[in-house]
Amino acid sequence: MRRILPALGLALLAPLVAEFLLGDFPLTYLYLLVLLAPAYGGATVVIREVARRNGLTWPSIVLMALAYGVFEEGIMTMSLFNPNYAGQRLLDPGYIPALGIGVPWTLFVLALHTVWSVSVPIAVMEEIAGERRTTPWLGKVGLGVASGLAVLGAAALTLFSYLNGSFLASVPQLVSIVVIVVLLVVAAFRLPRRRSAAGRAPSPWLVLGATLVAGAVFELQTVIDGLPVWVTIVSLVAAEAGMAWTALTWSAREGWDGRHRMALAGGALLTYAWHAFLSHPVVPSSPALDLASHVVFGLAAVTLLLVAAQRVKSKV
Repeated sequence: MRRILPALGLALLAPLVAEFLLGDFPLTYLYLLVLLAPAYGGATVVIREVARRNGLTWPSIVLMALAYGVFEEGIMTMSLFNPNYAGQRLLDPGYIPALGIGVPWTLFVLALHTVWSVSVPIAVMEEIAGERRTTPWLGKVGLGVASGLAVLGAAALTLFSYLNGSFLASVPQLVSIVVIVVLLVVAAFRLPRRRSAAGRAPSPWLVLGATLVAGAVFELQTVIDGLPVWVTIVSLVAAEAGMAWTALTWSAREGWDGRHRMALAGGALLTYAWHAFLSHPVVPSSPALDLASHVVFGLAAVTLLLVAAQRVKSKV
């Protein structure tokens, strides 16, 4: 049992970060983990296990995380194409009729899954795992179970989304999503090995600061109402492309280690934690319960980061 504890922790951490730390659901909705853990957690565990079994590095993990995001929002919830998803007009800003998507929403929601739903939980749990950071946590049977739960969770979430919205994307849209997911996974396995970059890695504090700034720019559209569409698109692209380039460049330098990885993950978690206080849950709730939930989940995130940081410190 102890051998698979990191995988079990990851399966729970993924949905907790993706939905509860974000502020979508209050404490009283923790029972939704029964539905969310197989979908979010199962997929995240499978991505991590497949990557580590095949010796893939972080750029490949991020590509597979993006593939998951495309699959969830394109097929499981179909929010990429649904003009009135969750009773909101998410596609109206920057809508492209030929593709049936809204540019800001697509950029925003795919980054949410790529970074927070998958990559951040993996990074945090791997550092807590210590010496087992890059080794498989599950055997063949365990991986099979995780894969089965991921499929069942995806099917349940897809059915739940359809019954609550009665929206079905067109066949060309669904086919395009499948093609994109396949291409992203293939690309993840074919990425060339990165070469070391000149210079030394910056201070972990600088990495944390850069991540927090990128997170603030990314969340700009949710904090300030009435922004022009072009400002929203530019801020999203700047935050995503800028942080991706920075992380790729810095992580290839000499001296990059667990402290830097935790600075990236920590900055992302703290961004979700502060953003939750400015968000509105997707379910009916009271202001007092919302505030209590944000505080509890925020403190839990900070505690988890401190535990992971201590593990990293002990190895340096």
